[in-house]
Amino acid sequence: MTKYYTRACNFYYGKLSKKLVQNKKTLPLCGNKEISFDQVEIFSKKKKKISSKIINIKKINLLSKLTKKKVTLDIKKITSKKKFLNNKNHVLMGILNITPDSFSDGGKFNTNKKAWKKINEMKNSGADIIDIGGESTRPGSKIISPKIEWERVKGIIKKFKKNFPKILLSIDTRKSLVMKNSIKYNVDIINDVSCSKFDVKSSEIIKNKNLWKVIHHMQGTPQTMQINPKYHNVLLDIYDFFEKEITKMKNNKYPKIILDPGIGFGKNLKHNLIILSKISIFHSLGFPILIGTSRKKFINQISKNFDSKERLGGTLSSVLYSLSQGVQIFRIHNVKEIKQGILVFENLLKKWKKNILVQMELGAQ
Repeated sequence: MTKYYTRACNFYYGKLSKKLVQNKKTLPLCGNKEISFDQVEIFSKKKKKISSKIINIKKINLLSKLTKKKVTLDIKKITSKKKFLNNKNHVLMGILNITPDSFSDGGKFNTNKKAWKKINEMKNSGADIIDIGGESTRPGSKIISPKIEWERVKGIIKKFKKNFPKILLSIDTRKSLVMKNSIKYNVDIINDVSCSKFDVKSSEIIKNKNLWKVIHHMQGTPQTMQINPKYHNVLLDIYDFFEKEITKMKNNKYPKIILDPGIGFGKNLKHNLIILSKISIFHSLGFPILIGTSRKKFINQISKNFDSKERLGGTLSSVLYSLSQGVQIFRIHNVKEIKQGILVFENLLKKWKKNILVQMELGAQ
């Protein structure tokens, strides 16, 4: 049996996009008329054979009955508004690692005083979410006990909502004990990189809770994930993984889902670049997409001699490219700099497309 996948592509932005949507020449991405598309890439997979073709949305009616039905359903999901975003063009998730050994900032914020200062800094810089973690999941990291992990984060978790009621609180943990304790203090998001595979009790802990759950993809464990990761097709393999996990969630009446393809978690450079280059495929699953490229190793692998400590240039480039494909949630370390880059990028995109629209209208006269 052949399975089909649909990826929105060939995007338009700003006033040009709104004009094209109005004239029914393009379709809005995630309900946002300021970014729209007029083509889709259709992947077909039969056993191990995979092929793809790009067609204009006007030619969908020419597809076979089975393909047309699947693509039409996918487009409905691609164009639907994503509830989590609340009409925002982008959402920034600031990273707070209260650990001694995280790959980028281990030991920098592992006291309450330093942590509160960092939270205030990220809030004032434009963070919509603060993602707090008490255990490193970098490649080769060591597992710590749930009690030690909770001891690291509890001082912040317990008082977070009293100090920052309008900021979403995310707990980055694989452990049911830490989840259970965090839920008592009104955590908004459970960000488990193992997707409930590390601790079997975690699924029951979050079941029927009014929380957002990040479905995160990781091949292997933090201890093994970078030892020669392999995929049949990394893009479609992750899509199938998401689809399977979404079905489980829906069966448990748990629709508040965010998708994270897990850049750098069991992926080599080629895998990461394939995911980022065609990340818009995940819109057809119907949920908001989150990416975490901040300071990741793939930036060093590309930039080589031009690498830098915080890898800010590479991080910003990956964020802006993903933003241009409709990704809107970004897990980052340097909140102010990324916020600045996005605001300038969005403004330039609107101005540039405005000029293109004027030229088009003048040419039509």
